[in-house]
Amino acid sequence: MNSKLTRVFAASLGALLLLVAGCGSNSGSPSGGSLNNQTGQMAMMVSDDPVNDWSEIGIKVLSISLTPQSGGSPVVVFNPATPPTVNLVELDQLADILDTVSVPVGAYTGATVTVSANPGDVTLIASSNPDSPALTPGEVVPSNQIQIIGATGTTGSLTVPLGVTFVSPVTVTAGQNGGIDFEFNLAHPAFIVAHAPVGGGSTIWAVNFKPALRHHPIFDITRLVLRHLYGAFVSVSSDNASITVNRVFPVEPPTNPETDIASSKNLTILADSTNGTLFYDMDAHTHSTIMNFSSVGSILTGGKFLRIAARYQSDGNLVAVRIWASSSFNTVWISPEGHVRHVLTSSNQLVVDNEAGRPVTIDVDNNTQFFFRAPSNPSVDAKPFCIGTACLGDLVRGFKVHVTVDDPLAVPLAAQTVDIEIARFDGAISSVGMNNFTYTRVFTDTTDNYTRVLPYISNSTPNGHDPLNGKQITGFKWWNFAFPTIVDSNLNNTSGSSIGDFVSTAGGSANFGGTVGKMLVVGGSYAIWGDAAATNGWSAPWTVLAPTPAPLATVATGWILNGNTGSFAIVIPNNPGGLPVTVDASTVSGSATLVYQVDRSNGIITVSPIDLTTSAGQNVVKTNLTSGTPVKVFGVPQTDGSIKAYVFFYFTGTMPAS
Repeated sequence: MNSKLTRVFAASLGALLLLVAGCGSNSGSPSGGSLNNQTGQMAMMVSDDPVNDWSEIGIKVLSISLTPQSGGSPVVVFNPATPPTVNLVELDQLADILDTVSVPVGAYTGATVTVSANPGDVTLIASSNPDSPALTPGEVVPSNQIQIIGATGTTGSLTVPLGVTFVSPVTVTAGQNGGIDFEFNLAHPAFIVAHAPVGGGSTIWAVNFKPALRHHPIFDITRLVLRHLYGAFVSVSSDNASITVNRVFPVEPPTNPETDIASSKNLTILADSTNGTLFYDMDAHTHSTIMNFSSVGSILTGGKFLRIAARYQSDGNLVAVRIWASSSFNTVWISPEGHVRHVLTSSNQLVVDNEAGRPVTIDVDNNTQFFFRAPSNPSVDAKPFCIGTACLGDLVRGFKVHVTVDDPLAVPLAAQTVDIEIARFDGAISSVGMNNFTYTRVFTDTTDNYTRVLPYISNSTPNGHDPLNGKQITGFKWWNFAFPTIVDSNLNNTSGSSIGDFVSTAGGSANFGGTVGKMLVVGGSYAIWGDAAATNGWSAPWTVLAPTPAPLATVATGWILNGNTGSFAIVIPNNPGGLPVTVDASTVSGSATLVYQVDRSNGIITVSPIDLTTSAGQNVVKTNLTSGTPVKVFGVPQTDGSIKAYVFFYFTGTMPAS
């Protein structure tokens, strides 16, 4: 991804299933408009899409308010006195519970999420091995090089209010356990834009929350993968079936030793009375399987901190799959959580990024247990799918894991358990057939490169619900990043074969010639383990075709409008023997290509959206897309050799450097 405009994220792997959930807890009533005196319990959650270049994108969510369908004042459902910093990178397709609140019954059509926008309120820390040439490993971007687009208010009280329209109205009924997940799409090309000027100077990072925040509806909360949550023990229920914990958050960026931020909210956590909950006493270095809390109640007293891997039951109650307990918050926290950076099979080690952007090396031995989070299948979720060093061959760079170590003071750390929360495969797609396809992933560190053949899941495997009609899907499905609600599946495919459509679509390419060569279709999948199609391996339940970043280009032929499609041609500078490639952009409302003008003047970056659905917007683009104008295009190569653009940027003012 060497370009003057640096896309600081990996290919998008948006998911349709990891959406919302709810549970009961002690909470206060929301403020604002009230539909009536009856309420339901709703969990407020955040999640995100993956990135490869950052170990931390820290934000502070100040408040969340819901918009009643019937009109009236917004209903404030989240407004903490001390907003915790949330690291979006650790929420790669995971949901983190911010709060659970009482919400007046009724229907809600949207929400306003307000994030803090003062200098220092957004934290950017590079990963230990970023792909982007604009970043150095573990780099902490200075706050004066971060510009938050859309900030309003006065110095010290700057905020960005983000309006979100729900895919369909969220209805709250009396006594209901439900929830809403607000997903920050970190893979959106316009979320973080880096600009390094020609001739040298500071790189400015423009953070634009508005195009990145979205809502996903919920169809099955039992499929939701939750991030490990932290709590301080409060009490055991009289029947020993559950515990109450006070929700706490780790300090971001992390401190040494790490400390906690207490909240005013409590959560009730059940033991798994059917499959058993694995309980780890980190102080005594023992573990056991419990069916209730009668045997560990005495251990939990005395100010114990807990880390809990939990899942939702269909009734909205939280059940603990695994619990780690210690009198020190640092002890339960220090087990590395993050994305796998290196899989070292020759030395039986994993390297995982921590939240400070530093690589953590972890030894794997013959006793290390590997779990794959499958909350919708409790018996699978509770048991390791693999034990020992041979399991390393099933991992690649990009997996999201949470490791538990035998001794937090050991050097190097030794893994007791490895929770694989997300098994992400992505890259260029090739050899697409009716039974499987191939991902080829290339990294800056070539030792991490991989080529992996993934079979499709069985046609009989349940695979979520259609986001438009809510009907159950079985078998493989796929969609374009630009249209996450338009899913091609066996449910809505007139030919009865979503795989057939995938085969014909994923074979496109755009040829720039010279040393750049072909730009292939890129996609991503979050694999599952042990499907009927691959009982002892990974298989693909879905694939999203991602907007591939073309190298920074210049305009060769200016904007031409033909019906509902505008087009222009681009070439890659310093590419001897290069060829022009046509870029097609839609002007249709609801599916129009996103266009941004990026201007850097006097050290200030302005990112202005241009509306291609209007004649005024089209005229602006036509005026600016002249021969030689630098442009950055993100799109999907087509079978005719063109690029179908999802978004493109053009530059004014200080030109970007390569």
